[in-house]
Amino acid sequence: MARRYECGDPVDRATGLREAAAAVRRGELVVLPTDTVYGVGCDAFSAQAVADLLLAKGRGRAMPSPVLIGSPNTLHGLVTDFSEQAWELVDAFWPGPLTLVARHQPSLSWDLGETRGTVAVRMPLHPVAIELLTDVGPMAVSSANLTGYPSPQDCDAAQNMLGEAVAVYLDGGPTPAAVPSSIVDVTGKVPVLLRAGALGADRLREVVPDLEEAR
Repeated sequence: MARRYECGDPVDRATGLREAAAAVRRGELVVLPTDTVYGVGCDAFSAQAVADLLLAKGRGRAMPSPVLIGSPNTLHGLVTDFSEQAWELVDAFWPGPLTLVARHQPSLSWDLGETRGTVAVRMPLHPVAIELLTDVGPMAVSSANLTGYPSPQDCDAAQNMLGEAVAVYLDGGPTPAAVPSSIVDVTGKVPVLLRAGALGADRLREVVPDLEEAR
């Protein structure tokens, strides 16, 4: 039976984070708040857990799950050929609503879907999310909705859609906005804006002036 914890209560929050971390280590799914929308996540290195996540959402492998991390330092073990411009974007916008698509280390034993050697990675600006990620390490996290339905801004909406497919729900209250993160591809010589979400092209160009926009 799914368990839910109110993170506005210090005791419930501590218990919830402990239970969520244990669930992730068992290969189960958890729902957590972020600075954009609620996410459903699991151990990024458990192929079965990632498969369960995609199944719970009704999502195919052609739409692989992004990865959330609790510190920029974690990038050193996950990505390769990370450019100076990519680091400048990290310094300027992390933690925050910026997802970077980078080439992942070929030695990593994970299966996030059909990634073609890349990973979409982000550090969210939310204390509950960061505390969980710091404890358990990188998590595969996607918006906590059924595919084709709106991304949830509160725990009720996430639980109504995902139900018993999730072991632990961390209720951090309503998220600030339904605007998704912006996505920038940093696998090439020039950063490319794939999705203008919370950060528009003009704001990103203040840091990387040669940013291009996907056509």
